[in-house]
Amino acid sequence: MKKMLVLLALVLTMFAPVMADSDRVITFEQLPAQVRTLLKKNFAHKVPLVVTVDRDDYTVRFQSGEKAEFDKRGNWREFDCKMSAVPTALIPEQIKAGVEKTFPGAVIVKIDRDRRGTYDVKLNNGMEIEFNSYFQVIDIDD
Repeated sequence: MKKMLVLLALVLTMFAPVMADSDRVITFEQLPAQVRTLLKKNFAHKVPLVVTVDRDDYTVRFQSGEKAEFDKRGNWREFDCKMSAVPTALIPEQIKAGVEKTFPGAVIVKIDRDRRGTYDVKLNNGMEIEFNSYFQVIDIDD
């Protein structure tokens, strides 16, 4: 009996990290109010397909393929619009100006903000630009 309990404890310990990272599907109305407001304002014409939550963030996937991620406090982390433009109201002014100056005519299709305050931007021409927290370009990949 003692061996069975030890074996059961071992099995549960092995699967605990897997179960902790699992996404849980929620409704759009269960998102924090500020997230719902931002999405309704900037993605009004998009239909949410699935909304998930895990221990770190909320993810909204739209029927048209776009994705939006937010942290637990409702701050945005990522907008991935695939082939369409990220709504300009969501892009910091310094990044918009830098992209327009350096790559005229290019469109931002993805923007990602990490916890350190750096931004990764992907353009429709395939270029990827990394900005530091002061909005200075620190890397460009093509």
